[in-house]
Amino acid sequence: MVLRIVKISGLLFLFILVVGTSAYLTLSLLVKSEDTVVVPNLEGKNVVYVLELLTDLGLNTKVKGSEYSPDVPKNHVIFQEPEPGAEIKQGRDIRIILSRGTRSILIPNLKGLSVQQARIILEENSLCQGEISSTYSRNLKKDEVISQMPSQGTMTSRGECINLLLSLGIRPRAYKMPALKGLSIDEALLLIEGNHMALGEITSAFHEDKTLNTIIYHEPHHGYRVIEGTTVNLVINRAPGRSAQEYVQNIEGVELFRYRVKDGFLKKRIKVILNSYSFSNEMFNGLMKPNEEIWLIIPKNINATLFLYEEDELIEVKVYDAW
Repeated sequence: MVLRIVKISGLLFLFILVVGTSAYLTLSLLVKSEDTVVVPNLEGKNVVYVLELLTDLGLNTKVKGSEYSPDVPKNHVIFQEPEPGAEIKQGRDIRIILSRGTRSILIPNLKGLSVQQARIILEENSLCQGEISSTYSRNLKKDEVISQMPSQGTMTSRGECINLLLSLGIRPRAYKMPALKGLSIDEALLLIEGNHMALGEITSAFHEDKTLNTIIYHEPHHGYRVIEGTTVNLVINRAPGRSAQEYVQNIEGVELFRYRVKDGFLKKRIKVILNSYSFSNEMFNGLMKPNEEIWLIIPKNINATLFLYEEDELIEVKVYDAW
């Protein structure tokens, strides 16, 4: 009887073992075949190719970081996880590390380029712009690179800064400031234009011992060294009762520019710049009250562009053509 029970128990255990093994194998095959993919080898591949490949396989791409590599080109995969050949379900993450390229790089040639172009090239090569100096140049336009330090072709590390020497353009001619005291506005304008300077602000004062409607003060002073484009401010001697504005409007060869600040409660900073002879001259820069008006004299026989700023915002542009 005991022997019979033992035999029955053994057969039952064997049956359970066979059924369990079969069920496990069946379940394993079902799980493995359900949305599983084999991880491809991504090392050395371009990041764009990797993104497209993993997307097609139904996998997510996670960039863990980047490292310099002397062997793997920039933006190519250095490391991946899971490793190639692993079987994972779709929708899982593939973590990669990208190459930043070699740490050392040849410094590009920036000479003759505009400062904007130089900045773009430096950024593309993981270099930064260092200190900027400027000097005049007969051969290069304003803001073009004359030289660089370190020089082109030198090996350096990415992230290093390159110092630039920029051109200010052709050196303007220098003059000795002529004496304008005692001259009329017309005579003063001829001298100012003849020395390629620009007429700035005109104000007035009254002195009984000086001739009316003549220059009694000017800045820069007589004898000072000036260059092309320098703004000259004048003070004329006028009699009380007649406004300087009325006087100036009657002068031939000049045009009056006027601007009135709008209504309000606060003062506003007004800046007027006249661009002529390839130079920008600040004709006025100061705080003005609401409804206050400025007026400036512009010679009619020059090609110039006037820019008016209110609180650093460009409000008005006026072009003057020579006649």
